[in-house]
Parts: sequence; C-alpha cells; structure tokens
Amino acid sequence: MYKRILVPVDGSPTSQQGLAEAIGVAKVHGSCIRLIHVVNEFIIDYGYAGGATCFPDLIDSLRKIGTKVLDEAEATVSKAGIDISRVMHETVGGRAAGLIVQEAKEWGADLIVMGTHGRRGIARVAMGSDAEEVVRTACIPVLLVRGAHRTTGSHVEPVARRDADDHVVSAAG
Repeated sequence: MYKRILVPVDGSPTSQQGLAEAIGVAKVHGSCIRLIHVVNEFIIDYGYAGGATCFPDLIDSLRKIGTKVLDEAEATVSKAGIDISRVMHETVGGRAAGLIVQEAKEWGADLIVMGTHGRRGIARVAMGSDAEEVVRTACIPVLLVRGAHRTTGSHVEPVARRDADDHVVSAAG
C-alpha cells in the first residue's frame, strides 16, 4: 500500500521517533524511504546585519549540520535493509512544511511520516507547527508520531497520572 515514504528529519529525538516508525511501516509494506532535511536560514536577520554575506560560516554550518543529520538517519535506515534516498532543501524564512509537501508531490510519496513535538497553547501559537501545516496541505496520508515529554529507558513516563474521571491525582516529577 505504501511504497514510497517521505520522512522529514531534523536530528531531534522526536524526529528520530518518526524515523523509527517509518522504518517499521516500510518493513511491513516493502517500502523505500526518502529522507528530507530543510535548512532554514530564517534565523539570520538580513536587515540588521547587512545581508547574508556577513554569515557565510553560519549558513555553511547549517548545511553541515543538515548533512550530518541526513547521514545519521540514512545509516539507521540502511541498517534496517530498506532502500533509501535523501534530499536537502534550503529556505529563507519559509516554513519547512511547504517544502515537505512539495517534495512528497514531486517524488510521488504515498505516505509522510514525521515526528511532532505536540506543542499546545501559546507555544504552538508562537512557534507554529510544521506538522499541522503538512497535515492540512498534503494530498496523501500523514502519520504523526508524537514525541514523549519524558522518557525513562524504553517506556514513556507520563507527565501526570489521572483517575477515571480525568482528574489529576499525581504529577510525575
């Protein structure tokens, strides 16, 4: 069913969880995986600094980090015996979501698998959600893998325990 799986990676633990899930799906369906990393140069303020020419080392560093993220993810997928390809895109101020959806369309992906930080409230409003944007704009299924707030060993430790009536009875700490 899913022969081509696109997996955005950024090196975060949440991204790694998404990659692990994509590998599992790929093994079941005999799929290939394409990794995508988006270098976003938005952190560079062109107005105050006189342009990107003041930051060639920073831009180059972002590219090197992106290459390292892709190298590590590619090694993980290859170790699982899955066919793999990879691509890195760059944007200045644009959201990664647009490039992810565009890559999925151009490559002919059947599924996008990505980690999400699961931000809520003001954090989501302030930082936005590339995962949410991908879900809203992709024309193919999107599998979101939610990152854990705290992990211990191989299991997820809940942030709070709730009773049957959904009242908080203790907070993990």
